[in-house]
Amino acid sequence: MKYMTSDEIREAFLSFFESKGHKRLPSASLIPDDPQLMFTVAGMVPFKPIFWGKVEPVYTRVTTCQKCVRTNDIENVGRTPRHHTFFEMLGNFSFGDYFKKEAIEWAWEFVTKVLEMPEEKLWVTIYEYDDEAFEIWKSIGVPEHKIIRMGKEDNFWGPAGPTGPCGPCSEIHYDTGLEVPVKDGGIPTPANTDGRFIEIWNLVFTEFYQDEEGNLHPLPRKNIDTGAGLERISAMMQGVLWNFDTDLFAPIIERIQNVLNVKYKEDPKKDVSIRVIADHVRAVTFMIADGVLPSNEGRGYVLRRVLRRALRHGVLLGAKEPFLYKIVESVVQKMGHVYPEIVEKRSFVENIVKGEELKFIMNLSRGLELVQKIIETKGKITAEDAFKLYDTYGFPIDILRDIAQENNYELDEKGFEAYLQQQRERSRKAQGEVEFAQKTGYETLEIETVFVGYETMESEGTVVKIRKDNEFVDNIESPEPVQCELVLDVTPFYAEKGGQVSDKGTITWEGGKFEVEYVYNPVEGIIVHRGKLTGKLSVGQKVFSKVDPIRKWTMRNHTATHLLHAALRKVLGTHVRQAGSLVEPERLRFDFTHYQALTKEQITAIEDLVNEVILSAIPVVTEVKSYDEAVKEGAMALFEEKYGDYVRVVKVGNFSEELCGGTHVKNTGEIGLFKIVSESAVSAGVRRIEAITGFNSLAYVRKQDEILENLKDKLEAPINELVMKVEKLIEERKSLERELANLKKKLVNPESVASNVKSWNNVNYVSAVFEEIDPEVLKELTDEVSERIKGVVLLISRLGEKVVFTVKVPKELTNEYHAGNIAKAVAKILGGGGGGSPTFAQAGGKLPQSIPEALEMFEKIIRKEVQ
Repeated sequence: MKYMTSDEIREAFLSFFESKGHKRLPSASLIPDDPQLMFTVAGMVPFKPIFWGKVEPVYTRVTTCQKCVRTNDIENVGRTPRHHTFFEMLGNFSFGDYFKKEAIEWAWEFVTKVLEMPEEKLWVTIYEYDDEAFEIWKSIGVPEHKIIRMGKEDNFWGPAGPTGPCGPCSEIHYDTGLEVPVKDGGIPTPANTDGRFIEIWNLVFTEFYQDEEGNLHPLPRKNIDTGAGLERISAMMQGVLWNFDTDLFAPIIERIQNVLNVKYKEDPKKDVSIRVIADHVRAVTFMIADGVLPSNEGRGYVLRRVLRRALRHGVLLGAKEPFLYKIVESVVQKMGHVYPEIVEKRSFVENIVKGEELKFIMNLSRGLELVQKIIETKGKITAEDAFKLYDTYGFPIDILRDIAQENNYELDEKGFEAYLQQQRERSRKAQGEVEFAQKTGYETLEIETVFVGYETMESEGTVVKIRKDNEFVDNIESPEPVQCELVLDVTPFYAEKGGQVSDKGTITWEGGKFEVEYVYNPVEGIIVHRGKLTGKLSVGQKVFSKVDPIRKWTMRNHTATHLLHAALRKVLGTHVRQAGSLVEPERLRFDFTHYQALTKEQITAIEDLVNEVILSAIPVVTEVKSYDEAVKEGAMALFEEKYGDYVRVVKVGNFSEELCGGTHVKNTGEIGLFKIVSESAVSAGVRRIEAITGFNSLAYVRKQDEILENLKDKLEAPINELVMKVEKLIEERKSLERELANLKKKLVNPESVASNVKSWNNVNYVSAVFEEIDPEVLKELTDEVSERIKGVVLLISRLGEKVVFTVKVPKELTNEYHAGNIAKAVAKILGGGGGGSPTFAQAGGKLPQSIPEALEMFEKIIRKEVQ
């Protein structure tokens, strides 16, 4: 049998079926357009609507190499030859065109003629009642004894989800010749052995639809869906048993060895970790490139779980810092020519991975230390231990499960789940057993408020409900302002939601006034005004509502938020998604998904785009249409918003289109100058921009002018020379600091310090305390003194109310003493923290009064009086 690379196999498969009249299509996304599935788990997933008969196919014959993700058996990845989270599935599909005969004949032709696999190595399995398939296999020359009938659990495929297309299938198996036990004592077959026969291709004869009750119904047309695992075929064609030994993984494993300084196939335990990392980094790279971002739910949680498993195995291999992002490059180099999206988004993927690593690796290392201590003292991981690790350090239960499985430790998962449930109950009680709206009693009212605030900021209305001290009343009278709530039948006041703050203003009537401080929706359809009432008011009375004109400032900022969102996606990429917002009169705040600080050039480009749209004075159009229609047209659905069947679409020309219930300007020209005032990180993978518009921007510019004028006066320099003047002052200050440091250094005599050397058990050591010696000077002094005495040195410097110190241990004494550990012990006494390497450590503290105690601790450590 000839040797073929994975690239050659992939291309040979697709070309072969092109020659049989199939249309070659690119791989679909890992994020399926299918509510039943979290990921694309098989090659047929993108074609489910066609298999269902809901969509007419453009092509009746198709061939693909589909990228897939499955995590249902993630615990086996790295421990078995063929389990993967990410894999490539070769497939050929027929939508009401050919059926079993052609599918079987072409599969056999490809395997035996194109791949040139020896026929004596091939076996076939069929569904036990599929006589038609049996006859076809026999007719092309497969011996009857090599056509094995098997039950539904083995040879009936689908559906890919709770419902969908399915049908009997037939598999081609490759005989590796591996010596394994035969269950029935007969000749080895795919039915009676484990591990010897490798399934390389599954031919699915899709002719049924399974409903939610599990009943099968004939499909309108019979279809063919096949799946041949590229990883498995590559292993067979390259003469290896493990998929990880193929050229698909070789460059990735080589990169792992180089980055982590480990060797593959030297230690079985390390080999598992290397394989897990190799597999998971492929999955992580492709998931992120397709738009999945780490989170605590849904696809994001799966990504985070896979990423953290890879990190944990890296720590087992000795990783002390982020490393996984460095492996991404090898995936891109190996597979980027087939999947260009990972080339295009390589830096984005690396940034996301690195950010997640930085967030997790410190907690993971600390958690692993605690696990080790728990095992050493208890010999098992109790439910309480597992929950503490999860709750305090974010240590995932699945990683604990891995550790327990690898080391045969007992892990009380049921107890852990009980603790977790108790925490959820506590959380619910802390937040209240019911939602805010249910506490108020408004949910029992059969009333509705008509909101007219989109068209006007003033309106007449009738009082429907009055509520004071949590009680509904028919009337209220007070000569002094009294806190209460009003519900009107018609209101122009906007209730807080969607990130936009509520309106303020007044509700007036003859003989009274209500100052509106806050407006909210306790339940759908009811708008409640909270504020202070003066005078006399009764249910059924007519009132006049007037929104504070400052709402116009809020409207400017809300429309500007939409423009900012669109500009971010144009400048940074379509991975940007809203992750929260606040729109108020003074400013706008916008949180979005992105794993890198914005550059000055990017911020400028975003500001320019938004201001260009503003200066173009584009009309802001709002329409009400069906949700499906709006999304189909490209409208963005925003963060955590709930939408009904009909939605309000806010559109700004061809620049921005979003679903939004907020208030907006009529024309972008009303916004005025848009200015970003800050850009920062909120959490791993989420950035925040704060910006201002209109008169707030004018006030900001005036403030900057005032600052520049003050600097100009103080520095006695023209505005255009201020930067040069400041740079000169900074350089002068640095020069003076260097001179001061040198003077301090001259005042400290290394020889004098070394003269106070002590000795214990042939170990020389010395300690000393100084006033106002800079850390860098202290470090140099420590090196010189250690060199003179050939021993251990502790030097402490008081810096006002703080303390800094350095520890030096000669290399030849590191078997006895560890500088980092000494520093930790001393820092603990001085009210600080720190650490370092075995030879050098630097730390600090906040308790200069404890220096004598710290010197005493150093002495005890050297004399082995403490551990």
